[in-house]
Amino acid sequence: MNVLPAAKRELVLRCLLDGASIRATARIADVAKGTVLKLLVDVGRASAAYQDRMLRDLPCRRIEVDEIWSSIYAKKAHLSRLKRRPADAGDVWTWVALCADTKLVPTWRVGDRTLETAAEFMTDLQGRLRHRVQLTSDQSEPYIDAVDFAFGRDVDYTMLQKTVRDDRIAGVYATHLQGRARPESVSTSLVERNNLTMRMNMRRFTRATNAFSKKVENHAAAVALHFMHYNFCRVHETIRVTPAMEAGVTDTMLDVDFIVTLVEDAMPAEDAHFQRP
Repeated sequence: MNVLPAAKRELVLRCLLDGASIRATARIADVAKGTVLKLLVDVGRASAAYQDRMLRDLPCRRIEVDEIWSSIYAKKAHLSRLKRRPADAGDVWTWVALCADTKLVPTWRVGDRTLETAAEFMTDLQGRLRHRVQLTSDQSEPYIDAVDFAFGRDVDYTMLQKTVRDDRIAGVYATHLQGRARPESVSTSLVERNNLTMRMNMRRFTRATNAFSKKVENHAAAVALHFMHYNFCRVHETIRVTPAMEAGVTDTMLDVDFIVTLVEDAMPAEDAHFQRP
């Protein structure tokens, strides 16, 4: 357990949630870099466990899914030049689901871009939903079999396919793959905007820098902390409450101090990479 004073722990987390790097956070809070990383992992583990318990039987009706890229230790293209590297080095993807009505992120998964990861992501999503949903994804092929595996026929699923010309989107085409989707609700715009929020608020997602994660454990912990704050502690500009409040998960807006206190009661996580919310 981290022995920093509560005020110091809160300062560290606020810096991380505002997009500061590990080194910058250590300088601002006047603590060691290892102390920041230890607190991040502890709080990430606790945040993942808390959301795993709370985000159940959700009333969502419209779900958008997408993946956001980052890297661990080095980009995949650069790995061949490195003599020593961890086994999980290279590209890493965070699969994100977002409820278009409540803005809640009911689940996410950190991993590769394979069918296996997609199936795990979709199965976890399906198990958290109360109703049949309208689901929209991009054209990534693993979604087709993953959605079928997790939902079967109990979903209205549409895939958006984008054509690019001269580095610009020239057209967007909807392919209805399951059920009867409402055309006016077919979109991935909200989850793509959420991905931008992730890049703005987590330093390790910033492109063209050396701020990427050096361990997948740290990366997954940062993602879990981000969604804990996003779902439970931050008022969404559109709905004027937190997504968790809008979805009926809680009637109270939590704060960073609450996240800190989660560490004290946290149980050991089943997944060392905190991939489940």
